[in-house]
Amino acid sequence: MSHGTDYVSDADRALAETYEDPQSLDAFVDRLFERPTLASHASKYLLDAIEAAGTRTVLEEGEYRTRYRFFDDPHNDGEHAVLGNTEMLNAFVDDLRSIAAGRGKGEKLIWFEGPTATGKSELKRCLINGLREYSKTPAGRRYTVEWNVRSATAEDRRLSYGVDPTAADDEHWFASPVQAHPLSVFPGDVRDDLLTALTDASDESVPIRLETDLDPFSREAFDYLEERYRNQGEEALFSAITDERHLRVRNYVVDLGRGIGVLHAEDDGTPKERLVGSWMHGMLQELDSRGRKNPQAFSYDGVLSQGNGVLTIVEDAAQHADLLQKLLNVPDEGTVKLDKGIGMDVDTQLVIISNPDLEAQLDQHADKNGLDPLKALKRRLNKRRFTYLTNRSMEAELIGRELTDQTDVWTATEPEQLDEKVRQPLVVGVTTDGGTTRERELAPHTIEAAALYAVVTRLVTEDLPSDLDLVEKAVLFDQGYVQQGDTRRELDDFAFDEDAPDGTHGIPVTYTRDVLADLLQEGSDRHHAELPVEDVVMPRDVLDAMADGLFEAPIFSTGEQSEFESRVAPVREHVFGRQEDDVIEAIMHDRRVDESTVAEYVEHVYAWETGEALTDERGDPVEPDALKMKLFEVEQLGQFRETDYDGNRPTEAVREFRQENVITALNRYAWEHRDEGFSAADVDLTSIPVLTDVLESYDWDDVRRTYPDFDPHAWDDPPGGTETERVKEAAIERLVADFGYSAASAELTSRHVVSQVSYQWE
Repeated sequence: MSHGTDYVSDADRALAETYEDPQSLDAFVDRLFERPTLASHASKYLLDAIEAAGTRTVLEEGEYRTRYRFFDDPHNDGEHAVLGNTEMLNAFVDDLRSIAAGRGKGEKLIWFEGPTATGKSELKRCLINGLREYSKTPAGRRYTVEWNVRSATAEDRRLSYGVDPTAADDEHWFASPVQAHPLSVFPGDVRDDLLTALTDASDESVPIRLETDLDPFSREAFDYLEERYRNQGEEALFSAITDERHLRVRNYVVDLGRGIGVLHAEDDGTPKERLVGSWMHGMLQELDSRGRKNPQAFSYDGVLSQGNGVLTIVEDAAQHADLLQKLLNVPDEGTVKLDKGIGMDVDTQLVIISNPDLEAQLDQHADKNGLDPLKALKRRLNKRRFTYLTNRSMEAELIGRELTDQTDVWTATEPEQLDEKVRQPLVVGVTTDGGTTRERELAPHTIEAAALYAVVTRLVTEDLPSDLDLVEKAVLFDQGYVQQGDTRRELDDFAFDEDAPDGTHGIPVTYTRDVLADLLQEGSDRHHAELPVEDVVMPRDVLDAMADGLFEAPIFSTGEQSEFESRVAPVREHVFGRQEDDVIEAIMHDRRVDESTVAEYVEHVYAWETGEALTDERGDPVEPDALKMKLFEVEQLGQFRETDYDGNRPTEAVREFRQENVITALNRYAWEHRDEGFSAADVDLTSIPVLTDVLESYDWDDVRRTYPDFDPHAWDDPPGGTETERVKEAAIERLVADFGYSAASAELTSRHVVSQVSYQWE
């Protein structure tokens, strides 16, 4: 079989699994009792679709939260995932749950408001994608009715001729143009009993509700059949009207124009045309034989008609502010007018999306107090505010998505995992003037620098404690804690104002994206004899460009330009510290202290303080080794010198260090684990802050002590055969092998870091 045939066969299976054969009304009802949720009304259907995708845990604003995967756009490989704003999205789901259950908020218009580039458009696309794909699943099937009135005249018993053998052909079947719910065919009392029975048969907490009658198009077909069969003396009138020759139930794929209506900013027309549609005068002339307007001559292309059954979105709502008051009766009354005498029931979940300019329009009469003509509208709007991301890792993820075609959603929840993702480099292909593609590298920590700076501009200082700066606040929001010296402080240690407007202003991701795109396209004037350093974009390049561009970008006010520029320095210092850690770790990698050596030191100090006996390899008791403790404290910890000891015996300063920094931590650990017994051999070494640095990180004092002949001034071009040359070669190799650097970015980063250190080396 050819490859083409394989793909065509896959497409055949996909469509076969999506669509069902038409079924009769009674067969559909029987199926509902097997799966009652197939009868869900609009708000419940949207809720079902969101919940069906499941949940996951995210670390956001320093807290672990439960997030609905639906908003990750899983059916579309994450292309339109909504990053962040989890609390707001969860509140939206809670709104849907209340509306679906009839417990309130049914009269509300859900309003998503926020600055540009905060994810509102992604939410719209995510809703469309998610509902479309959910409707293709067995649990998410959505159904409507189709009518055939031609078949009523095909076999007229009063005639012996004129039988139409084509009456049952598909060309004579017409679907409800507004996706009428199949149960709306039933008379009200019967439908209520049926819904009650379905709710009783369901194990869900949200009842199934339906308060809409047939749409005008379908009502015209129903009335025609009813009149015909009544005139024929048919006793089982409803059965005749809904016979499978005239009515059938068919599933449809929810999509734009069919179950989802979106009113765009550029859509025009009268309010009625935008809301429900317009009369087609050519069809009126053909159908209007009784001197009235036939609903079958209506276009039904308005946003409510398209969205009937599932979801209606008014996008860029400030452009359609005149319609909002006309929508007030839709949520609670569930009806709109086609004409003075023709109404249409609507079952749809209304969502309004706007930038902050809509709120300005709504508040234009606020100073009139009780005379505000927009007061009723504002009371009906249930606002959910989108904000800029305040998580460094999420902003880094978003920037990466903006620059590449990567759409995978980061699902890591541990701070260390997220930190590793944030620091990673990014390679982007750039098309040159000659039409060729050239690879440019955003060095490690470059995306992080851009993301951190953007986040720092979005944080407010009003609730900032005196012992915390904005960069630390950003790190705290990203990982749930901040390390200040030997002290680890958790989010709960700070009393931030829950109403503080973090994320309501700042640098948008579109600005960051454009700055990075320009840097990638322009290249640099760096040169190296062997390495393509001109193709590397460094963190300082990005921070400089972002700060310099503030004064040319029209999106920032004068006050914002000055404020944001003042915040770049601490970000630059923090990112340099991250690069510095990489370089030191690479230099010291082969000299890392083995954990068993640290553990041995702890055991000897504990025995020295408590008099507890140690044993050698044969199990014989031995005294704590004073020389081992001394060498560890001098060579590994770097805390003391030879002069701090009397031979191998510790002076008072050494004694205080051991008691305060080692023994106190051991006693604390022993107390916290008192129910489990205690032995120095079992202690978690990272619970002793002074030893954490030995196990996890180093500083320049460690480098100086380990490599006494190392000369940072010679780093750029070290003389052959020197210790500096050997240290640099090993460090560059380690940066490339273990830290994600290319040889070029490792050269640039190490040069930058070591050059800053060389000034203070002596």
